[in-house]
Amino acid sequence: MAVGLMPPGILAAVNGVRLAGGACGIKSSGASDLLLIALSEGSAVAGVFTKNAYCAAPVTIARNHLQQGNVRALLINSGNANAGTGVQGMADAMSLCELTASQLGLDASQVLPFSTGVIGALLPMEKLKAGVRSLSPELSEQQWLSAAESIMTTDTLPKAHSQQITIDGKVITITGISKGSGMIHPDMATMLSFVATDAAVDNTALQKALGAIADSTFNCISVDGDTSTNDAYICIASGQQNNNVLNENHPQWSDFYQALEATALHLAHAIIRDGEGATRFIEIEVNGGEDIESCKRVGFTVAHSPLVKTAFFAGDPNLGRILAAIGRSKIAKLDMNKVSLKLGGLPVVENGEPSASYSEAEASRIMSEQDIRVEISLGLGSNSATVWTTDLSYDYVKINAEYRS
Repeated sequence: MAVGLMPPGILAAVNGVRLAGGACGIKSSGASDLLLIALSEGSAVAGVFTKNAYCAAPVTIARNHLQQGNVRALLINSGNANAGTGVQGMADAMSLCELTASQLGLDASQVLPFSTGVIGALLPMEKLKAGVRSLSPELSEQQWLSAAESIMTTDTLPKAHSQQITIDGKVITITGISKGSGMIHPDMATMLSFVATDAAVDNTALQKALGAIADSTFNCISVDGDTSTNDAYICIASGQQNNNVLNENHPQWSDFYQALEATALHLAHAIIRDGEGATRFIEIEVNGGEDIESCKRVGFTVAHSPLVKTAFFAGDPNLGRILAAIGRSKIAKLDMNKVSLKLGGLPVVENGEPSASYSEAEASRIMSEQDIRVEISLGLGSNSATVWTTDLSYDYVKINAEYRS
């Protein structure tokens, strides 16, 4: 059951972005498994992709098409990753780009393909082709919720978020969707995220912003330490609100950047809250580091420890497991005599010594909560980073043991 995650609220339409989602038969359950997104002419599109060397065919093609520019459509299927499928997988992904282009009056290079699901199986092409043909007449700006449902795999709830800000006196909408529940680890995760805005944004500035935002949001979450073959984070700016083009020199650039980052963070947190088998949402803040990367390394060493994660699942304040994880994080100049640890604000260790104010009963109470905050101070500098993770439950094993059943 998702940890404090609610179904999406009202999702605002984004002018210039039309969507259609539906079922083409990839999933045996009959659930929605195909999404088509069409973009207005002149839309700026930016993206970041998995760094897994064994990336899926659609990732390779989407990267290449994105570099060519003038993207006008996205096609996303769930239930089959089209990864580990060799030459045939590449041909199938390209064939779907060609079919989508023919349906929308585009060139195949203007279509970005995406897939998520089981690795190592060929796409059921006849089902997908029929699905593309059926969806193209159904495109509408009002379909964000069905779009979020169409990209789900082991997700228990659709993940989506909308917000509006004022830029140049015009109301700007930002709406995004994500999927992801397991195989979640930075660079980026088994996640897909598609965010759109009707603002006019310079493409170079958008790409730069997206990379930085990914590093502070989607690249700061982890469920199980596994990096996917398929993940991608795409941002679309349709330009339909006719604001002055946003870039780093625009007086309201920081307003736009913060709103875009807030949307990504909301979606990233939703992925963790819906982590496979999760019963806890755990925030790990590491401060006092020499640099951000060392803070992240400590945070993820703690987040990936099976002993730490199972202690959180049990609600057991066996906090020596956290200290042990910090100690093996292999960061430069680590001195455990400078390390302090708090659990939900409760001092556990102060400068390497057990805190006089520590209470086992209070620690047990904190560990029983759904949302738990861990604060680690390294005493080495002024940098900090925060990562988010889950506990490790019986259900995580069950879900993944039965994933192909």
